[in-house]
Amino acid sequence: MTAGPPVRIVLVAPSHPGNIGAAARAMKTMGFADLALVRPRRYPDPQADWRAAAAVDVLRKATVCDSLAAAIGDCTLVAGATGRRRHVPWPWATAADFGRQVAALGGAANPARVAVVFGREATGLANEELERCQLHVEIPAHPGYPSLNLAMAVQVVCYELRQAQLRRDDALPEPTPWDRPLATAAALAGYYDHLQRVLGNIGFLPAAGPSGATMTRLRRLFNRVQLDETEVAMLRGILRHVERTGARDRPLAEDDKQT
Repeated sequence: MTAGPPVRIVLVAPSHPGNIGAAARAMKTMGFADLALVRPRRYPDPQADWRAAAAVDVLRKATVCDSLAAAIGDCTLVAGATGRRRHVPWPWATAADFGRQVAALGGAANPARVAVVFGREATGLANEELERCQLHVEIPAHPGYPSLNLAMAVQVVCYELRQAQLRRDDALPEPTPWDRPLATAAALAGYYDHLQRVLGNIGFLPAAGPSGATMTRLRRLFNRVQLDETEVAMLRGILRHVERTGARDRPLAEDDKQT
């Protein structure tokens, strides 16, 4: 079996340590070991160890982060597990389709690091957290009761990722080599912040306060393209040029004029 890209499972603000342990066990049964915890309410905790069973080693290596941005910063594909469709439609896939997409990224031709983000047991992922994900992943549960336990959801997604990887050699063509590494989530976040600041400065967006759905739709646009490192650098270079041009052409305030 050809090795697929590294996959990180990210749990955002899990409230019960038993779910953390059960998620670690679900990961290990499918061959995954990279676990990140964002602001867990109780961790470390004996209940997490107990529910992990023979996957305590996954817990011992887990990374505890203060923010989602820190947990996904080095990843090039970030998917958020959610059963909630947004007012602004977002690229989405079933867990099985997502597994095939990840399998297609395997190999040296397209080096990538994937993060799958799971939300809180009661409320899932917040809108701001979902916007940090290029793709939303849905488990097609029965509509009469679509709620899954956190560890169960992790198990289903990890199972689909493994099944797609097992079928990869026969079912998928070799990926086309790309000439530059894909941009990381941290690089994209920096670009979006830069873009919003410049658009505010030129009056396209409010200089302060909410920007409505404009930035959400711009994020969606660039996420569909899947920018590489060089493309992000080019776009930020354009923004810096806009900033310099605007500063040069801006009329001087009375206090700035030389006498």
